[in-house]
Amino acid sequence: MDLAPADDFQDLFEDAPCGYVITDPDGRIVRVNATFSGWIGFAAEGLLGKRLRDLLTVPGRIFYETNFAPLLRLQGGFEEVALDVSTAGGGKLPVLVNARERRDAAGAVLAIRIVFVRAGDRRSYERDLLGREAVATQSLRDEKATSELREQFIAVLGHDLRNPLASIVGAARLLRRELQSDKALRVLDLMEASVDRMAGLIDDVMDFARGRLGSGIGLNRTVGHLEPVLRQVVAELEAGQPSRVIVSDFDVPAPISFDAGRIAQLMSNLVGNALTYGDPKQPVRLHASTTPGRLELWVANAGEPIPEAAMERLFQPFFRGDVRPSQQGLGLGLHIASEIAKAHGGVLQVRSDRTETRFTFTMPIA
Repeated sequence: MDLAPADDFQDLFEDAPCGYVITDPDGRIVRVNATFSGWIGFAAEGLLGKRLRDLLTVPGRIFYETNFAPLLRLQGGFEEVALDVSTAGGGKLPVLVNARERRDAAGAVLAIRIVFVRAGDRRSYERDLLGREAVATQSLRDEKATSELREQFIAVLGHDLRNPLASIVGAARLLRRELQSDKALRVLDLMEASVDRMAGLIDDVMDFARGRLGSGIGLNRTVGHLEPVLRQVVAELEAGQPSRVIVSDFDVPAPISFDAGRIAQLMSNLVGNALTYGDPKQPVRLHASTTPGRLELWVANAGEPIPEAAMERLFQPFFRGDVRPSQQGLGLGLHIASEIAKAHGGVLQVRSDRTETRFTFTMPIA
């Protein structure tokens, strides 16, 4: 059956998917639709003449007096204010409220038109999000605290391990002063080599812990010549692997500001890495030069290229890639080398293909 226009508007008002309430300027209800009265369980006729504030929960009434009514007076309306309406059964109905004043030509308030939208599901969703956020935030705090505790433990452990190592080194040196058999001397050589390797591992752990705890890699920069530092690194590595060839090309004539010990550590890590992974039949090449305002230092080796997947994680801690029997360590060498580069205001980069693998360190110089 076709409905007349008046019936259309009446149906639109009464059976709308939202609640409609019209009040007089004093907030007394003069009209209410069937949707709203049905939601709260009161007959529409029984709501006429009641104050809107009396339909709200106690917190809602306070909000009505302190926010709802003042906003209407100041702005003539508002949107999406969250309130709870009391129901006939003693419960509460969460709603979002939009309101607009209707005024005459002189500006006097004639009525207040109010729209209520049910917000139970939205409130539950928002509370669930807030709960999840709180859980995630607390989990993040717990993880951070656990991580910091773990790294503090590593730092303390690394520090305390130096004392027994120092005792072993001292004992080995005392034994060398006495007459020893060839076998005993070989044992002493093994002991000292193991102590050196353990000391290197402890240094790596200490540097890593300091970096993760926020203090970063410490520097003791002085102005000096770089070439003697690099040549000392090469001499030590050649002594350790006399069958390998290291080709050096240095052109750093002027003194620069750098931490000699840290740069030596960086280069030792890079050249040692090249000796471990490079083609043993090909030389490892080491180059250092300066241009105005910049130092460039690179280490290159021939051999199989670094896999693309490994390139993305190469400077991450504890990443060791395809470990070979000749490699011993924690997988911190390249990570620490990268941190030393950053501490100098520079950067460590890598390029690898079938021709060569090259690690390049660049830093600004005055």
